[in-house]
Amino acid sequence: MQDFIEKTVAFVRDTLKDAESGHDWWHIERVWNNTKLILETEEADRLVCELTALLHDIADSKFHDGDETLGPRIAGEFLQEIGVDQTVIEHVQKIIRNMSFKASLGEVDFHSKELEIVQDADRLDAIGAIGIARAFNYGGYKNREIHNPNVPIEQNLSKEAYKNTQAPTINHFYEKLLLLRDKMNTETGRTIAAGRHAFMEDFLQQFYGEWAGER
Repeated sequence: MQDFIEKTVAFVRDTLKDAESGHDWWHIERVWNNTKLILETEEADRLVCELTALLHDIADSKFHDGDETLGPRIAGEFLQEIGVDQTVIEHVQKIIRNMSFKASLGEVDFHSKELEIVQDADRLDAIGAIGIARAFNYGGYKNREIHNPNVPIEQNLSKEAYKNTQAPTINHFYEKLLLLRDKMNTETGRTIAAGRHAFMEDFLQQFYGEWAGER
């Protein structure tokens, strides 16, 4: 197992060396660490969980013209090259296809304990202080406004609407980030998410006060 992990770490580090900094190797490492933390209290296939955590953003569709097949395909081809069992490969690919927040807005045709764990690990990195930093970094990368009070907040977006939104970054808190606490699958995920959610609420209160010239 350790040989597979080490080879995967090297592959991901190299592949994502020039990635947008919210979806780079450091994001992968944080999700991997979150996964290992959750595995301390959850029973699951550790190899599947760790490989998926490492490969889940190997080709994020939003950086590849919306192609949601590319990531699972690259992950599968790499794992075949290093000799991982085909059953493990297929499980990893299924999780990658179904674990994102965007995927949850459409039809999800697969579920497993391993998916629950890596999904929580990934979602934890989207909230709290790091989640805030990542949101504004991506907003800048896409040249979006920080905030525009004239752009209404949209909730309960469809998958297509979510994929195509051009709304300011503050809106993203309501489209996704503030929804994640209640979507956690594991007890560890729920416990950590509660504190990070509260931090985001405090941030937004401070933000709106400063925006209005009150703080």
